[in-house]
Amino acid sequence: MNTKSIHGAGLGLRRELIPALKIQVPAAINFFEIAPENWIDMGGAFGRDLRHFTEQFPMVCHGLSLSLGGPTPLDELFLKRIKLFLDQHHIDLYTEHLSYCSDDGHLYDLLPIPFTQEAVHYVAERIRRAQDILERQIAVENASYYVAAPISELSEIDFIKAVLEEADCLLHLDVNNIYVNSVNHNYDPVAFLHGLPGERITYIHTAGHYTEAEDLIVDTHGADVIDPVWDLLEETYRTFGVFPTLLERDFNIPPLQDLVREVEHIGQLQRCYQAKQYAQKS
Repeated sequence: MNTKSIHGAGLGLRRELIPALKIQVPAAINFFEIAPENWIDMGGAFGRDLRHFTEQFPMVCHGLSLSLGGPTPLDELFLKRIKLFLDQHHIDLYTEHLSYCSDDGHLYDLLPIPFTQEAVHYVAERIRRAQDILERQIAVENASYYVAAPISELSEIDFIKAVLEEADCLLHLDVNNIYVNSVNHNYDPVAFLHGLPGERITYIHTAGHYTEAEDLIVDTHGADVIDPVWDLLEETYRTFGVFPTLLERDFNIPPLQDLVREVEHIGQLQRCYQAKQYAQKS
């Protein structure tokens, strides 16, 4: 397993950023995240670039296509390829979305799972099987969604908690997704946050989004983080403590120095709340 455990503030490793990062990785960046789908079996210059970073920095893998809630059989062959990739690059943590993205083919979007007891059992069983194949506990991310599934017996938060408990997996907390859903579905994001099982949080995402209308936000990861999302990240640290936190930026990617300012802000918040926690224990 990887001795370089993730900590502090991180940034998604995008190919557009590699030339600048190879010159110098700013001190504010403590770790990187990659989507394994974008790098498995990658050879040539990009493969060498990946090895350059995985040999020097802690890494997280955040999956895009496992489709944990999908109706088609779990892709066990793909999971075995992920297992090999994780082991080759000494990456401990693998996370995926608590959603689905396939139905007899890839749908190229993350869709909400019906919030039912049947779905809890179904998804939890698939997560447990994934963990068995990967030989590690994984984390699932609370997903953004725009239209509620037609059948719902549980609230979103009760569904998340039930899946985490039954699957015995970890929570990859995305504070931007909480904020996006709170606007799109009219609930209190802080109350939602406080209802989550803090003991299962292992890793955090923060990101920007696009405001389509007053009551519709699209989770694009293509803009700067806004103040209400920063506030929610602070509330997370205040409530549950400080966890490794990554800035997601998937398109409209600015120069590295612009992203570093947001990564530095994550680090500043972390140090502030770590100091407060230390003072409380003293």
